[in-house]
Formats: sequence, C-alpha cells, structure tokens
Amino acid sequence: MSNTPMAASPLTRAVLEIDEYAAGLGWDQPARLFALVDTARLRAQEPGLAAQLGLDGEQETAAFTPIEQDEVPADKPLDEFLGTIAWPDAVVGCALTVERLMLPPSAEASVPEGLGEAQLADWVAKHPGRQEVRMTVAVLRDGARESALRLREKDSPNEVLTGSDLVPGLAEALAATFAE
Repeated sequence: MSNTPMAASPLTRAVLEIDEYAAGLGWDQPARLFALVDTARLRAQEPGLAAQLGLDGEQETAAFTPIEQDEVPADKPLDEFLGTIAWPDAVVGCALTVERLMLPPSAEASVPEGLGEAQLADWVAKHPGRQEVRMTVAVLRDGARESALRLREKDSPNEVLTGSDLVPGLAEALAATFAE
C-alpha cells in the first residue's frame, strides 16, 4: 500500500497496511480475517500467486503479505468463530480487523448491573461518550503481536495508534488459532 508509513517492525507495517485497506472500504464494515505469509517464501514457492498479488516485480517487498480470508460469519460470536480456525504451516501469522464501540474508562462506574449481553450493547450504543473504533490486531506464530486503533472521529492515517498490547483479549484469541 502506497500510503502506509514506514514502521519500525515488519509486523507493524503489515498491521498498518491492513488498516489502510480497511479504511479504504469505509466504516460499518464486517470483521475481516487475514492470513499473514512470509513474502519471500511466497515469491519463491508460489510465483504465480505472487504475481497475481503484484509481488513479482517489486524490488523492496514487505516481510509479510496479508491475504484476506473468506468472510467472517456475522451470525456467530467472534470468539466461537476463531476457535474453529486452524492454519496451515505456510501461514506465519494472522490478523483481524473489526469495528466496535468503546466507552471512556470513566463510564465503567455507571454501567447498570444485571444487564444481559444485548442490553449492555444497547446501553453502550446509546451512551453519549461512546466512540467508534476500528481495531486491527495481528499475531505471529512466534508470539509477536501488534495492533492499530483508528477512531471514526479521527479517521486519518496520522491518527492511528499502534502498540503490541492495545487489544490484549483479541490478540490472545488470534494467538489461540495457532495452538496445537
């Protein structure tokens, strides 16, 4: 992706590339799952696929190539869906981009007790302090993690936050897809 800024690590660059791709699709999108493959290995072992992905003529190629997977089912809880995934050895990592509503930490004290999941989601959706956020989280087989957060109200590549522990629960769920 041409607008992806240079980042310190190859995994951060992959996360920012996926974030840029998702940003190009706009908001109110379904969750998207990506396999991360080693670009050099892909070029060597699958030159036809590398050419199809536009990786054959590049001099400097990113270390990881994200490959979008089939649609994430909207009718199944995300954690249940992720529990059904097993990756082939050629996949060195995976990433997921998902949109959610976030509340400021100050709202935690005002959450009504005894709400069911649907009631809590409705309460959050109506809260005046809510913010829409797109989270892109990636993990590698070796345990490395990276995340990018983009707020809808600050929808700019310069406003994307990155860090390895921004969405630890989702990173754990993705890492579990590599457990044997």
